Amino acid sequence: MENSASGTCTSTALHVETELLVCSDASHNITLHNLPQGQRPTMGSAGCWLYRQLPTPFQPGVEMERFADEADVVIVGGGPAGLSAAIRLKQLAKEQEKELRVCLVEKASQIGAHTLSGACLEPSALNELFPDWKERGAPLNTPVTEDLFSILTEKHRIPVPMLPGLPMNNHGNYIVRLGHFVHWLGEQAEELGVEIYPGYAAAEVLFHEDGSVKGIATNDVGIAKDGSPKDVFERGMELHAKVTLFGEGCHGHLAKQLYRQFNLRENCEPQTYAIGLKELWVIDEKKWRPGRVEHSVGWPLNRNTYGGSFLYHLNEGEPLVALGFVVGLDYTNPYLSPFREFQRWKHHPFVAKTLEGGTRIAYGARALNEGGYQCLPKVTFPGGMLIGCSPGFMNVPKIKGTHTAMKSGMLAAEAIFPKVTAEDPASETAGLHIPEYEDNLKKSWIWKELYAVRNIRPSFHNYFGLYGGMVYTGVFYWILRGKEPWTLKHAGLDSAQLKPAKECTPIEYPKPDGKLSFDLLSSVALSGTNHEGDQPPHLTLKDDSIPVANNLAIYDGPEQRFCPAGIVRYDHLCSATAMRTSWKRAQ
Repeated sequence: MENSASGTCTSTALHVETELLVCSDASHNITLHNLPQGQRPTMGSAGCWLYRQLPTPFQPGVEMERFADEADVVIVGGGPAGLSAAIRLKQLAKEQEKELRVCLVEKASQIGAHTLSGACLEPSALNELFPDWKERGAPLNTPVTEDLFSILTEKHRIPVPMLPGLPMNNHGNYIVRLGHFVHWLGEQAEELGVEIYPGYAAAEVLFHEDGSVKGIATNDVGIAKDGSPKDVFERGMELHAKVTLFGEGCHGHLAKQLYRQFNLRENCEPQTYAIGLKELWVIDEKKWRPGRVEHSVGWPLNRNTYGGSFLYHLNEGEPLVALGFVVGLDYTNPYLSPFREFQRWKHHPFVAKTLEGGTRIAYGARALNEGGYQCLPKVTFPGGMLIGCSPGFMNVPKIKGTHTAMKSGMLAAEAIFPKVTAEDPASETAGLHIPEYEDNLKKSWIWKELYAVRNIRPSFHNYFGLYGGMVYTGVFYWILRGKEPWTLKHAGLDSAQLKPAKECTPIEYPKPDGKLSFDLLSSVALSGTNHEGDQPPHLTLKDDSIPVANNLAIYDGPEQRFCPAGIVRYDHLCSATAMRTSWKRAQ
């Protein structure tokens, strides 16, 4: 990715995309590309995955033609943004008695399957989408009853008062199992007539001859590890639409293509990213406090590494807690391992007392857009729009993006509906261009919310780091509510912040005890990630000399530490000059 390898590695490591080519071209910088049409990866001579030609239409016995279907609107991604857009479109169609075909594709086997439980949901967008959500049985079972915020030292906790108006104040919010909530949204969408296709990954953007977006093609299936077709090989299908919405989540590979195609990031800062790691535990019922929300900053991270933790007590019929750790990918020490920092954090006395005697039942990780207001790209282009976490509507100080993602989908739907149902949409391109969506965004509470907190994340780039940022937040946000007449800039590309290994001290992490902390392989086993032995790898190298000559030689191979699924490793062969890189699929 242009800015942060770890975020990309996260999203692809746990959710396989067989149509991707990964190019490691900088110390902290991995780039995902669509493979050229008709090509798939294979093993190169240097032990790295390259790509080879798939069977072509000229080869006998292999059917290469793709079936094509038409819809009014196609939506990529069955998360909160995509589902909210689909629901709002069908609501408007029902209100105005219009026929509207809305198709949604989702790579997970079922809606919500790729969404790990545990989130604190602000219900503002849900109230707008379904004012009667309680009567409809929305799975918001745990209202926040207690809000704790802490600065951690190695052995102690310094409580911080949670004053009204601060971003982290969760009064009126709900702790949810986000996968259950997304699944419920999917049910509401289907009731309204949305066509949902789970298990289909959008692998390619299709274009009209005039350059506007025509739709998407789903991934091919039945491909062997060497790129050859199996007996069950099938081409993906094409879905064409007047407008296509892209709600892939953080740093989706189709959105990246669209950024380049339409120069969408021309007038914004480079996006900055974080990696979030999460676990779900069943704990001793005596320690269970349904409705309690806990956040912390400080140990085990130093003051110049942005990050923090959360621990939510769910009320779901059993003593569940969702806990996680977020690390900004603009960290400087290449020896840092976000996963192992997370495991170490659980041994803090204030955290360990909750987990001791409990059982971990799930693990996962995902990338997060942290750039906020300064990093928002242009979100409309001929034939399509970006919604949700794809462009980056997350409110970083709140650690919340579900409500803004949902609202962006709803705003997109409200801009689309009159255009796609008009007899004469008056579009200069075959794919409809609807700039009204971006105009509506700038008039909405999303824009106001992100503008108000725009300086909090970049304020951490100072000598005092965490503590300077907290002082800035207390003075300028809590008092002025983001009305200061300046806008701070981020430090630049995340990858540019990484220092050479020789300038940094290796970090000695304690061995996992198997009770509170765990190794990576046993963690990935709880992620729900399953791969066939004979399938193409989803990560490949475009230039297999760069990892050893640059990443390993200068930065001691940080990709073997920042990936939360163990996708990357360096195998040391006979001598330092004979080292090669081995990319393996997460098991």
